[in-house]
Amino acid sequence: MVKIHTKTKIKILMVLIGVLVLFNIFLYKLNSVISPTVVSIADEEIKKRTIEILNKAILEEYSDKFNYDQVIKVQKDSEGNIIMLRADTLKMNQIACEVAIKAQEDLKSSGSMDIKIPIGYILKNNIISNIGPKVTVRAQPIGSIDTEYSSKFQSEGINQTKHSIYINVKTNVRVVFPTNISKLEVKSQIPLAETIIVGKVPSTALQFDLQRAGFDLPAQK
Repeated sequence: MVKIHTKTKIKILMVLIGVLVLFNIFLYKLNSVISPTVVSIADEEIKKRTIEILNKAILEEYSDKFNYDQVIKVQKDSEGNIIMLRADTLKMNQIACEVAIKAQEDLKSSGSMDIKIPIGYILKNNIISNIGPKVTVRAQPIGSIDTEYSSKFQSEGINQTKHSIYINVKTNVRVVFPTNISKLEVKSQIPLAETIIVGKVPSTALQFDLQRAGFDLPAQK
């Protein structure tokens, strides 16, 4: 039976330690190169998929329920000049609430989003972009939905002003990377309605405020 001398054991141990150190350095360097690219690619794909779900929910709810003439009242004086624009915030909040609930349900039913990114694509090598092992990134909707309205006025000619109303939806998604977990904020804005207001519109009316219109739906526990 061959005995291994103490010096030989020490040399073997030192070699193993050296290999382990070099391997960890390699993993650290590889992670420092790959991680930012993985995060960037995954974030864009997750945003894209989440926005598609949000936009679908928004369009389904607002297509039949939101009408400019029903939610925005234009008040004029005896000479036909516009003196005030007034929003029916109660109705707008009701629709925003329904949109938030629908979007939350759709995100929940969609489940986790798994995104597989080839190592070749991560390394930005066109030749091997679709081959090699893949890094899997998983996204899970957190569930909170924030909706708010915004509006924009734009001159369209003499005594004509275009008024556009938008809905802004914001949600958060939990992104699970191979090395860490992060939270990604996803925002979407969709135009709901626009109309041409004929007549002189005073600056006070152009300071139209929709900050009180909207709805925040917290994450389900």
